[in-house]
Amino acid sequence: MGPAAIPGTAAIRAGIGLLGAIGFALSYDALRQMAAAIHIRGPLTYAFPLVIDGFIAIGIGALLILRAASPHARLYVWALVGLATATSIWANALHAIRLNQTPRHAPGLRLDDMTVGVLSAIPPLALAGAVHLYLLIRRHPADRHHPQDRHNRQEDREEHTATSNRHNSSHHPQPTPLPKGSPQAATESKGDVAEDRGKASSAPRPTAKSGLGGRQPTASMEDLLAIGRTAPRGRGGRISRRNVEAAIRPAGHSIGKDRLSEATRTLQNEADRHEAEHAYADA
Repeated sequence: MGPAAIPGTAAIRAGIGLLGAIGFALSYDALRQMAAAIHIRGPLTYAFPLVIDGFIAIGIGALLILRAASPHARLYVWALVGLATATSIWANALHAIRLNQTPRHAPGLRLDDMTVGVLSAIPPLALAGAVHLYLLIRRHPADRHHPQDRHNRQEDREEHTATSNRHNSSHHPQPTPLPKGSPQAATESKGDVAEDRGKASSAPRPTAKSGLGGRQPTASMEDLLAIGRTAPRGRGGRISRRNVEAAIRPAGHSIGKDRLSEATRTLQNEADRHEAEHAYADA
């Protein structure tokens, strides 16, 4: 039974959303007062809470996108999210403590020089962290190591191995038989009988699918790749075998599983190189 079918799931989701909204509103109010205390002017005080709490939300989203990335990349993002969360908690607690210490005859929030300096350094640090998160996501696409992709690559390797075996068995050169009764035939039969018996158990058996003939391809690999580049991408921007095949066959070309796998891998390698070049250029 899926999560959507569990009784009360909708109510729990609504409660989580409401709790998150209330918590954000309370933190927003405290951080806005802290912004005024560090001498941020006028309407810009309303943007200061978004720098801290908004960065936490962005970091959590980045963790979801990078769920298949390397442990080092995920640990780095977790460190940024933890630091932003600790900063928000510290600022909220400091806001309440300093207001509680302020005399009634002198209303207003007063902070020491060190606190003002630390809080003023948060916006540029958040900017640098957000840009680095973006570059990290560009270097680690969401589903580059997706289990389904690993399954497809395993199938491609198995198909390639099976094709190589069929190719070797169908094109193995056969020796020219010697006339019966000739001295060469008698000599070779005596010398090779032990070797033939030893190889009998390990020699691959011909299958019904093996043959010397086959349909010739109707298009070169370059033509297939040119058509495959026009096919729409699959999930996560990956090259889809199904979409590539759907683009090639209407063009009047026949393509087997092996050539389709080769074309898909070549197109995906091109897409990965293009993505890496863009990420390097952005960095």
